[in-house]
Amino acid sequence: MDLRDVSTLTVTRVGRLETTTTVIGLRLVDGANEEILPASEFLSSLLASGASQSSLRSYAMGLLRWWRFLEAVGVPWDRATRIETRDFVLWMRSGGKRPPDGSPARSPFAAATINHNLAVLRGFYGDRLAAGVGPVINPVPDSVGGNRPHAHQNPMQPFEHHRRAPLRQRTPARQPKGLPDRLFDDLFAAMVCDRDRALLAFYVTTGARASELLGVTVDRVDVGQQLIGVHRKGSGALQWLPASSDAFIWLRLYEAVQSRPEGESALWLTRREPTHPLTYSAMRRVLQRANAHLGQTWTLHQLRHTAAQRMVDDPRLSLIDVQWLLGHAHLETTEIYVRPHEDEVVARAREHHQRRAVAPTALPAAGYRPEVMETLLGGRTGVV
Repeated sequence: MDLRDVSTLTVTRVGRLETTTTVIGLRLVDGANEEILPASEFLSSLLASGASQSSLRSYAMGLLRWWRFLEAVGVPWDRATRIETRDFVLWMRSGGKRPPDGSPARSPFAAATINHNLAVLRGFYGDRLAAGVGPVINPVPDSVGGNRPHAHQNPMQPFEHHRRAPLRQRTPARQPKGLPDRLFDDLFAAMVCDRDRALLAFYVTTGARASELLGVTVDRVDVGQQLIGVHRKGSGALQWLPASSDAFIWLRLYEAVQSRPEGESALWLTRREPTHPLTYSAMRRVLQRANAHLGQTWTLHQLRHTAAQRMVDDPRLSLIDVQWLLGHAHLETTEIYVRPHEDEVVARAREHHQRRAVAPTALPAAGYRPEVMETLLGGRTGVV
């Protein structure tokens, strides 16, 4: 049996993800424009288990990537083995992601993206096996015992290190990528309308995720208390977040010039006709235009990192406060913002060396004459 050369494998963009009016809200279709029913069944199970629409879309995109790979290697979904899973990982590692300009050069997927795809496939085949369809063995290997190694770790016991599950990638330590104040000021100045200035002001003062803030409706704005209500990603719970007074000033300026169709409840609307709610893609395009002007590559999520870093740097806000404001389920997620940046550590180390270089000369201990110390130490009376 010849090994499959995934470095030369051409994976075409067959199939697509469609939005529907069904209870699921979306579906996958193959190259023949037919609905991929096994995927729809799995998404239905996820929705019944309480998954959010954003989670459904994320899982659906992972399945679409898998279906396109299987189409390229000519293997049906219910005949996939761990060989196909291994080659799928190798394909993603070797550069399965094409650049936006469509050039032949390809960049590899991030380790976290590869692990997410494996988790999606593991859940998909597990759901299909439980329904009595699909391959006999789940093609995605799991860790020994099938349980998360640290799911029930006793904090009073020493931490035990476990090997990663097969095919899972080593993920580097997460480092927040917030914008320094100077660069954020440049980005803010590049905004061309009050709506975009208001959005940036809310992003860096509330710490809300991009989609959370874009989903705000007019009834969830409390100007008197300077609060704005967002539905949290995952749980969907409504949470009122405080914002700066500047953010509400820019919001007032935006509302003074924005035409609002009758019955429209979305807070953020497009500037051009026909007026409709501002989408994530449209807001990302706003940032891309500003980046082109500044020569930068900032993302919407970096605005959330910027807000989190500013909160953590304030000694009057505890880490628990920041966790609540950011909507993190676990404190460990918030703790990444207390890790020092490499450039900050280097700068402090340089200052340390400079202080050592200009440190005052140490005097001899009491009872020793300077000329005796100079004779003993060869003229180095400052050495102790």
